[in-house]
Amino acid sequence: MNSTHLGSAIPLSPLILAGLALFLSGCSMMAKDTKGVSTASPDVTDAAIERYIRAHPEVIEQSLQAMEGKREAEQKERQKVALKTKQDELLHDPLSPVSGNLKGEITVVEFYDYRCGFCKRAAPAVTELQKVDPRVRVVYKDFPILGEPSELAAKAALASQAQGKHQAFHEALLESHADMTKESILKIATKVGLDAKRLEVDMANPKWQAAIHKNRALAHELGISGTPGFIVGNEMVPGALDLNGLKELIARAGYGR
Repeated sequence: MNSTHLGSAIPLSPLILAGLALFLSGCSMMAKDTKGVSTASPDVTDAAIERYIRAHPEVIEQSLQAMEGKREAEQKERQKVALKTKQDELLHDPLSPVSGNLKGEITVVEFYDYRCGFCKRAAPAVTELQKVDPRVRVVYKDFPILGEPSELAAKAALASQAQGKHQAFHEALLESHADMTKESILKIATKVGLDAKRLEVDMANPKWQAAIHKNRALAHELGISGTPGFIVGNEMVPGALDLNGLKELIARAGYGR
């Protein structure tokens, strides 16, 4: 978080003033109780509070840092609960493509976007992981967040399951740096052996749009707002993990070698 220094001309928000008023009032009451003084404490005015903040600007920064820390802790706790309650959707959605050992004891779930540079960077590691660890099963969650071309690519990838070539097409889409127009997507499809005309028809099936909506809702519940995002067990890690990072995530989930 960027620190903000308070200049003498910067107005203080009513929320900050009110919060500090409560704080100073509480301190005043504590002092009265401690000393046993029966006289009423003087009123804490906005001007007095403002003078205090001008003299001690670090109070605001410390308060904001504490609030941010509390917010992050609460978010992590919500995410932990959501990961536990959404395991079936994460692991066994029939519309989500799966690769690797389909009966593997370790499931890696990835949320991704075909136009995401970080997803493209992580893709070789996901492919390599399946080669070096025969226990791994990968579940793919199409999560197009970078506009209509991303959504078009997601529908095409999902529809390619009907021809049994999702994995090859998925990897080719992530390797490509072409704009995800229908023409470029179908060209990539042809290169990996898909029937492009059939794929174009299959892409129009409304169940793929429903699958994308479902993935978006699931991502929202899990607190996932960017791509890629990797999940193993009850832990989610955002960002482009390399092979070692994926292995470490698996190890933390309790799957030692």
